[in-house]
Amino acid sequence: MELHSVWVAAGLTLFAGLSTGVGSALAFFAKRTNTRFLSIALGFSAGVMIYVSMIEIFMKAKIALVQAFGEATGYWATVGGFFGGMILIGIIDKFVPSGENPHEIHRIEEIHPNSPQKDYRELFRMGVFTALVIAIHNFPEGLATFMAALKDPSLGVAIAVAIAIHNIPEGIAVSIPIYYATNNRKKAFFYSFSSGLAEPVGALVGYFLIFQFINEAAFGVIFSAVAGIMVFISLDELLPAAREYGEHHLSIYGLIAGMMLMAVSLLLFV
Repeated sequence: MELHSVWVAAGLTLFAGLSTGVGSALAFFAKRTNTRFLSIALGFSAGVMIYVSMIEIFMKAKIALVQAFGEATGYWATVGGFFGGMILIGIIDKFVPSGENPHEIHRIEEIHPNSPQKDYRELFRMGVFTALVIAIHNFPEGLATFMAALKDPSLGVAIAVAIAIHNIPEGIAVSIPIYYATNNRKKAFFYSFSSGLAEPVGALVGYFLIFQFINEAAFGVIFSAVAGIMVFISLDELLPAAREYGEHHLSIYGLIAGMMLMAVSLLLFV
């Protein structure tokens, strides 16, 4: 595999991860949450991820696994990898307490000048625990972006943009509790921005661990799992968040627009 492809994939993953800083910046420089925009944007992100997972990534995984194992076994392996990815991210979500989950919905209006402060020990515990939660939660997202970009850079760009949109409200959700704990906007922004590094770090760790032993069959299984992870994220996080932020129809309009744009962009590369 060319070093250039690795750098492109790493760059896209870094872009997706650091978009948490955009959410944090919005939290501190905007006066109100633009719920209509976030609702459409999250629906759009879900549309991109669902379409590209089911139409493109799943099929690429199937082709690789059918070539490796034959028609029947290859198809079974693809389906197994797809649902295995869902189970993996579901287990991770299960062990993330809802109160500390970075995907819990928060609004900019929650920040106010009289927000309560917490003592240093509680702040330290909260900071360390939040960092660990984000690292664990975002690892599969970083790996999904990285793997897709390695296999197909144009596909990686679409997924990186979708993950980046997804990470904007996550940045808001991370920065607000830290601001409550410290009453310091700069520190909250720093923690939120830095938390995005979990995705590129996770992707690089996955690269060095996986690609030492990878072959076409293993790549197919991983790619099918990536498809499952992305569909789960869309159904479990993006669409519910989109509905929480705005009207139901706005999220669906965004979803359809994301699917249409992804379909057209894939057709342009046929």
